[in-house]
Amino acid sequence: MPTINSAYPRRFRWTTTGPPRSSDRQRRGRELMAVVLAVNSGATDAIGFLALGGAFTSVMTGNMVLLGVAVAGADGALAVHAGAAIACFILGCSLGTRIAGTPRPDDPVWPPAVTRALAVEGVVLTGYAVGWWLSGGHPSGQLQLSLLVLNALALGIQSSTVQRFGVAGLSTTYLTGTLTTVIARLTSGHRLRDVTPSVRTLLGLIAGAALGGLLAVRAPVWAPLVQLGSLGTVLAAAVAAIQPAPDRDRP
Repeated sequence: MPTINSAYPRRFRWTTTGPPRSSDRQRRGRELMAVVLAVNSGATDAIGFLALGGAFTSVMTGNMVLLGVAVAGADGALAVHAGAAIACFILGCSLGTRIAGTPRPDDPVWPPAVTRALAVEGVVLTGYAVGWWLSGGHPSGQLQLSLLVLNALALGIQSSTVQRFGVAGLSTTYLTGTLTTVIARLTSGHRLRDVTPSVRTLLGLIAGAALGGLLAVRAPVWAPLVQLGSLGTVLAAAVAAIQPAPDRDRP
């Protein structure tokens, strides 16, 4: 019985046959889309940290540390923000798994369920963006907390959805493991090109955080466009890649 890893290479389309070169091209397309999703993660985390109460929306280990610090310092507001972000991220992970499912040996490069789950993430981020704009880009109080948990919910969905690809080490949110893998492989003699996809994802995270953070501070009304634009790009690419499956009943 083939394993998940032995089912690769896969293709960035929803049919079951195709030339190897097409498969390679579609895998590269998926890697590029992972970078764009990392941009979304970086921007969302930066906006959450700078403008939504000082908590993260995807780095849950960081929030666990913040929760501990808040308890030690009797900082009730930080404890509520960090705890709420953790809870909603968990909820998002569960929802993303329910929608996207788990890897299957016969999966194409980009399973249709991935697009459906990312579309749900888009709905959540749109709701957040509306709330952000209604506040003029300066949310406070209960609205600030509400927008934080919507962002955490969205990235929870994204985190578990990417697991559907079944590719070891592929992540667009929690990237400490990705960084560790890059360093370990380079140290053990692998070439830079062997870790290029992971490096690109890390750079995408940094770029997203820089852009999202800059806009959150300098031009807050525009900040959600980084998130909506990056996720929208991925969804548009996924929809554009859909090709009708061949009719097997036709001669």
